Amino acid sequence: MKEVVKNIILENQDAELPELSTRNLEVPLHTNIIVSLIGARRSGKTYILYHLIKKLYRENVSPENILFINFEDERLKLESKDLDIILQAYQELYPDKDLKSVYFFFDEIQNIPGWEKFIRRIFDTKTRNIFITGSNSKLLSTEIATELRGRTLPFTVFPLSFQEYLRFNNADENLLLQKNKSRALHLAGKFMNQGGFPETIFFDQKNQIRMHQQYFNVMIFKDIIERYKIPDPEMLKFFIKKIFANVTKPLSVNRAYNELKSMGYKISNKYLYEYLAHCHAVFLTQTINKFHFSEIKQEKSDKKAYIIDNGLLSAVEFNISQNRGKLFENMIAMEFLKSEKELFYFKDRHECDFVVKENTGYLPVQSAYSIEDESTLQRELKGIYEACRYLGVKKGAIITFDEEYTRNYEGMEIDIIPFYKYFLGTEG
Repeated sequence: MKEVVKNIILENQDAELPELSTRNLEVPLHTNIIVSLIGARRSGKTYILYHLIKKLYRENVSPENILFINFEDERLKLESKDLDIILQAYQELYPDKDLKSVYFFFDEIQNIPGWEKFIRRIFDTKTRNIFITGSNSKLLSTEIATELRGRTLPFTVFPLSFQEYLRFNNADENLLLQKNKSRALHLAGKFMNQGGFPETIFFDQKNQIRMHQQYFNVMIFKDIIERYKIPDPEMLKFFIKKIFANVTKPLSVNRAYNELKSMGYKISNKYLYEYLAHCHAVFLTQTINKFHFSEIKQEKSDKKAYIIDNGLLSAVEFNISQNRGKLFENMIAMEFLKSEKELFYFKDRHECDFVVKENTGYLPVQSAYSIEDESTLQRELKGIYEACRYLGVKKGAIITFDEEYTRNYEGMEIDIIPFYKYFLGTEG
């Protein structure tokens, strides 16, 4: 095994790194703390590591001072007790190297049980230049924080944001100018349907669907069923299908439990809550709470579950692929979450899709692909009005695909603004 590890180290040092489009996430190189990147499979974590390695090359760091291991390499048959082989292999290749000057990049390290003790030990005794990635949010759990004893600086990597998607498509013109509006709407429409997994962007539609379905199956079978040893995979898949089908609606675990029970399934709703937590842990879904000024009531409320990427959503749930309203809301939710906004939904007599916590307070936001129909507009306005009154604010927004104007409603100022302008900025 040691010879295999040596070959992998040398291969990665000799490899020509791909051309990279930059991401919005700025990961520091010199922190004296373990840098951890977590996020969904295929969201671009490995390429961020490549970007960091390229920066080191620009700083005249030799390839020999970089040790890169991808733990999904099928040649590696390592268990936790074997991790020291990596250090032994490197030191046999470069016996004169001081490990303090070596940069360690460990990709998808969560595949090795007990990895955290190994990382903590080499951080304490060998080098402070450690970068790790994983496709499991438990890398940030209290247990891992305890193991690493506050030595990690975490970053979450999502599929591409709309701004990053434009960069990958070489859309470097100012899309906020009126003359470029058609181009902006075209790209926003493509992003809504195909999502932002970097690998899929330049495939045709048929192959995009195939790739997204493959991502979904790996998340279900490898990341959830195998990792968490799910005893009844069919029940898990049924529950996840319910999440996909009911995206944008408050998710009632008890209602799903009663449906399963009426179909003859015997399961405790405790397991359904665990299934939902597993989906969140492997970045298949993201959830938001119903807004309440009481944090306890927020936590106890039914959550809204959104799918990590629109391409995944439309490839797995065909009915959703035909529903522009649901795709549009899921896209907006994920844009807010990618920008690290604290996000809620509001529901009383009427519903407001989002409450966005900002530095200046709270902003109620509705998602509406089109408000050309007057009844649709009135429904959205009533939801914002109720949320504004509850929050004690006078301003809200409706994000549309194309429409743009300002509307005063019952003393509230409502900005109606296209998706592309909202998330690119309105100046220009």
